[in-house]
Amino acid sequence: MIPALLLLLAAAPLLAQPAEPSLLVEAGWLAAHLRDPGLVILHVGTQRGYDDAHIPGARLVTLADLSVTGTAGLRLELPPVPALEAALRKLGVGDSGRVIVYPGAETTVQSATRVWFTLDYLGLGSRSALLNGGLAAWKAAGGQTSQQAPPEAMGDVTVQAAPQRLVDADWLNAKLKDPKVQVLDARLPEFHSGANAGGMPRGGHIPGARNVPFSSLLDADGKLQPWETLQGAFQPAEGKVTAVYCHIGQQATLLYFVGRYLGVDIRLYDGSFQEWSRRTELPVEPAAQ
Repeated sequence: MIPALLLLLAAAPLLAQPAEPSLLVEAGWLAAHLRDPGLVILHVGTQRGYDDAHIPGARLVTLADLSVTGTAGLRLELPPVPALEAALRKLGVGDSGRVIVYPGAETTVQSATRVWFTLDYLGLGSRSALLNGGLAAWKAAGGQTSQQAPPEAMGDVTVQAAPQRLVDADWLNAKLKDPKVQVLDARLPEFHSGANAGGMPRGGHIPGARNVPFSSLLDADGKLQPWETLQGAFQPAEGKVTAVYCHIGQQATLLYFVGRYLGVDIRLYDGSFQEWSRRTELPVEPAAQ
């Protein structure tokens, strides 16, 4: 996948730097700012992993804390905004200070970006960041870990949802032939092709969607690929709206995060293929594509 990205990159104009560099922080930055007033660190993972080791002062957040299964049976859907606001307050998030999100395991980067997406949807993206490489990078940089949870502290955050961060199935279906919209499928190639239906009612992909597997944006250490390489995954993006999807709206949030980092006009189709594949009136391109 990476060679293909590089070919696209070679034909595309390069930005001098990421459009939103503050959305990504390194372990050294966090070590220097660990005691900043108002800083909230969110460890995304399981209770067991959190109890075993976490960055000092970090609070545990699971995907279940910030999602629901909808009335139509769709998993990992956004709860009502008041419920999300209450969850963030319980995590100590306030109306000032930064929020740093990190994956507790190397295989859960997409869980951390799902949490970051939720913060962005709630209007907090500009002061929320992803720790590049997560807990593994923190340890590799010599950072100490803790097994002690910080004292409970209620935050005073007030959120304002940004529905423009989302698209739904009807919007996407109406835009499939719109040259100003590109659709990216974040699933692995076997699911995009339809060779593996992934437990969905129909295999394949949304017509016209280009496959950019979420894992292709990460290096062997679970860090983001160099930003110059990342640009190739989204080209051509200038003047376009980029809509991303996956199985249930989790893996695609890595593409969403990278798109925001690069300054792409990007939206998440939260229902993703779990919704699209079950709605038989919506077209699916078969495995031959």
